[in-house]
Amino acid sequence: MRPLAWMVGASVASWLAVVVATGGRAHPEALFGMLGPLASAGATWIAVERSHAAAPERLTGVLVTGLALMMLFFGVYVAVMLRMLLLRPVPFVVSFTSYFIALYAMEALFLKRLLTETPRAPGR
Repeated sequence: MRPLAWMVGASVASWLAVVVATGGRAHPEALFGMLGPLASAGATWIAVERSHAAAPERLTGVLVTGLALMMLFFGVYVAVMLRMLLLRPVPFVVSFTSYFIALYAMEALFLKRLLTETPRAPGR
C-alpha cells in the first residue's frame, strides 16, 4: 500500500500547488483532471498487488484486463466531465494528461521494483 500512498500524496500536493500558483483559476478543472487518473492508477495498483501476492503468473492477464477497463472508464469519465459538468476543456485536458502520465510513470517504477524484488525460483 505504500506506493498508493505515494501516488495520492504526490497528486494532492501537486494539485494544491497548481491551485495556489494559478490563484484558483484552474479550479475545479485541475481537481477533476487529477481525480480520474488517480482513481484509475490506484485501482490498478491494488489489483497488481493482490494479483502478484496471490498468483504472480496471472499478472499480465490482470494488466491487460485493467487496460481494457481503463479505456472504457476514461472514455466515459472525460465525456461526463466535459459535457455534463461543463468543465473548461483546456485546463481539464492539461491536468488530466499531466496526471495520467505522471501517475502511470510512478506505477511503472513501482511495478519494476515489485517484480525485481521478487525472489526467483532456483533454475530460473
